[in-house]
Amino acid sequence: MAQINTPFTFKVKRHAPELIRPAKHTPHELKLLSDIDDQDFLRFQIPVIMFYRENPKMRNKNPVSVIKEALAKVLVFYYPFAGRLKEGPAKKLMVDCSGEGVLFIEADADVTLTQFGESLHPPFPCVNELLYDVPGSSGILDSPLLLIQVTRLLCGGFIFALRLNHTMSDAFGIVQFLRALGEMARGASSPSTLPVWQREFLNARDPPRVTCTHHEFDEFIGTRKDITIGMNNMVLKSFFFGPVDLSALRKFVPQHHKTCSDFEVLTTCLWRCRVIALQLDPEEETRIIFAVNTRTKFSPPLPMGYYGNCFAYAIAICTVFDLLNKPFSNALEIVMKAKSSVNEEYMRSLADLLVIKGRPNLTVLQHYVVTDVTRARFDVVDFGWGKADYGGPGATGLVDSSFYLPYTNTKGEFGIMVPIYLPNVAMEKFVKELK
Repeated sequence: MAQINTPFTFKVKRHAPELIRPAKHTPHELKLLSDIDDQDFLRFQIPVIMFYRENPKMRNKNPVSVIKEALAKVLVFYYPFAGRLKEGPAKKLMVDCSGEGVLFIEADADVTLTQFGESLHPPFPCVNELLYDVPGSSGILDSPLLLIQVTRLLCGGFIFALRLNHTMSDAFGIVQFLRALGEMARGASSPSTLPVWQREFLNARDPPRVTCTHHEFDEFIGTRKDITIGMNNMVLKSFFFGPVDLSALRKFVPQHHKTCSDFEVLTTCLWRCRVIALQLDPEEETRIIFAVNTRTKFSPPLPMGYYGNCFAYAIAICTVFDLLNKPFSNALEIVMKAKSSVNEEYMRSLADLLVIKGRPNLTVLQHYVVTDVTRARFDVVDFGWGKADYGGPGATGLVDSSFYLPYTNTKGEFGIMVPIYLPNVAMEKFVKELK
């Protein structure tokens, strides 16, 4: 079912940004990032946003004060976040643990949470006001690694927004930090899961050796027709897939693939519907790329508390003709095979390739990128006001990308929300094909 947020505007009054430093003295040292962390593709900022309702038990508490105080305490444990990135020889990134602090903004908005509507999902109105880009703060090197804005609402609720330098953590890593921040806000003296740095765990081998095929770095020559199709007439719609929808999709799955995940089935479905909607050339190659969390794929396993980047991109490749003319199960097998190929050896090979080739950038031409954050669970972060009504990406991604967001609809059904950009004409075809 397609859902659209009704845009509205409101005013946000911000205090001057300040730097929050660790509450106690922390080690001043240089810490190297892993060879997975410092790849070119991760050198950008990710926005996260969380909405909290008023809680009668917290009526005398100010969320800004509570979170600010907890932030100084949690940075004693996560002190690298209070440092600044430096670049060494061969573009190697490292954290100068200088204790300079993370940027914090206190704000008030003349709006209530109910004005955002029953359906909380991106795109959010005035998101740039809720997560203000402090001039000069968004660089990758020599800039704050975290920016946090807490905006109080008229109803007693508040919005917590965060911007993260992606080289430091992935979704699971930053949620670990946020859960620790929530624990400290609720009175804990230390996080229940202590942070582990150990970034050398994901460094290249010596000597480095590429043992797997990494299509995410394939080089393309020439251009592709659908990249610029109707870019001036793009529309964004969000689609909710509840238990009934996912069950209906599973009817297309043959018996020998019944163990496949909802992610694999949904990804295959969206890939096909999108290609049909864009009316791509049957002889062309189509690709879908998705992040695979590899935390459980190592032996011995990654240490508990590791908060660095620990994922790789899998790529499913097929001709447009085969995708549309062969059975659904054929495309599903391609997606499942791509996902299962990302194992420990794949991660070792990836780190080696990045070092050998000087950290090349990801190739996104001819790709549709999907990122599943349903398992990261930003929404469970609790600062004392209870769980978030929405927690996840603050933006919907790029034109050729989608997020899978955890979502509970007005009937109380838990499912997956997927915002999708398409040219206007293609969106009509997409909706029809999806039905």
